[in-house]
Amino acid sequence: MKRAEVTEKILTAKRLKELTWEEIAKKIGGASKIIVTAACMGQMKMTKEQATKAGKLFGLGKEEVLLLQEVPYRGSLPQIPPTDPLIYRFYELVQVYGTTWKELIQEEFGDGIMSAIDFDMTMERQPDQKGDRVKIAMSGKFLGYKTY
Repeated sequence: MKRAEVTEKILTAKRLKELTWEEIAKKIGGASKIIVTAACMGQMKMTKEQATKAGKLFGLGKEEVLLLQEVPYRGSLPQIPPTDPLIYRFYELVQVYGTTWKELIQEEFGDGIMSAIDFDMTMERQPDQKGDRVKIAMSGKFLGYKTY
């Protein structure tokens, strides 16, 4: 069995049970809605306790529950550049602002990167008269390059 098949089974169960990611995260517990959703989508691993709860919630078998606990193959978009319009907008943000983010981060912190491992992210809806806005905040530990 492949991990992508488990994701499809989870998405089918979510649809049939008419669950939201918020409800799923509360039932599985142990992490933020973002991390639980990422784990269900195959981009993060679950603890044994989380995987067991997910297995019961989604009607998964033993092998599927075990797969939820394995280190995933991350960054597995079907193609680059992405064709989904929402995902493409993030790709577009990196194309347009990537060099600006790099310059500003390195001017402030020095030569290094922002971690995507020691990382937090929040997402919220902001009401606006012209149409609600999506607010995403990302915070990653700065990791300076070593000289050796």
